[in-house]
Amino acid sequence: MKSGFIALVGRPNVGKSTILNGIIGDKISIVTSKSQTTRDNIQGIYNDDESQIIFIDTPGIHKPQTDLGVELDKKAYRSIRDCDLAVFIVDASKEFNDGDQYLFDHLKFDVPLIIVFNKIDLTNIELITRLKDKYEQKFPEARVVEVSALEKFNLDGLVKVIKSKLEEGPQYYDVDTITDKDVKFQIQEIVREKCLKFLSEEVPHGIVVICDEVKSNARNLEASCRIICEKESQKGIIIGKGGRMIKRIGSTAREDLEKKFKKHVIVDVVVRVVEDWRNSSKYLVDLGYKE
Repeated sequence: MKSGFIALVGRPNVGKSTILNGIIGDKISIVTSKSQTTRDNIQGIYNDDESQIIFIDTPGIHKPQTDLGVELDKKAYRSIRDCDLAVFIVDASKEFNDGDQYLFDHLKFDVPLIIVFNKIDLTNIELITRLKDKYEQKFPEARVVEVSALEKFNLDGLVKVIKSKLEEGPQYYDVDTITDKDVKFQIQEIVREKCLKFLSEEVPHGIVVICDEVKSNARNLEASCRIICEKESQKGIIIGKGGRMIKRIGSTAREDLEKKFKKHVIVDVVVRVVEDWRNSSKYLVDLGYKE
């Protein structure tokens, strides 16, 4: 059997989580149009008769503006160092810019590298040619693959290339396991996804969701969650007039959780303020973002 750990790296919003979900065939990582949707290294586990591939969906690498941003970049860099193979994902629909140059200046790959040009359905021949020339000059040893995660185009081709780069190895997880994340983590991520979806401007970036308690049996699941924000003004926005926004977040999260766990779900969500938590070393350690 071929097996190994694969780091999915790239800038925010290039489609890392969508690619992971498409390959696994289930919602492992939440997906939104907002940057920094992925904050944790999330493992998605692909199994077939001849291989087990453990994908690590990393936070989008960017020039950090907060202590949280610094720690998210560190998570991505550590994943590259610890993996067997790196998959560097590029948005093929956008011109090379300063954000891409930042990655060129900071990324170093000491493992085999595959460069994936995603969103191939949204590009044109002139743009993709320019991008390929740029990346192939920087990483001449890398294998190049074109995909469209949204259209599920050539994801099987990407898996085939990954397999060709892996060596024989052990089966790390049971074949029925598709992620290493527990129920609490999955619940808080889905609640956070709804916050990212419904809240505007900078509010979503200043929140974190903590699932404090889960009670579950064969038919029902009950969860208690806290949404932590940085300011009292943000708290009011999250709750909304007459509690409409917090009810919307809770009800839509419940719908997704019922589909995921095939149970009746009750989600109790409250909002708390922790001033400037993204720049608090103690709080970042408590949340697991900082060692």
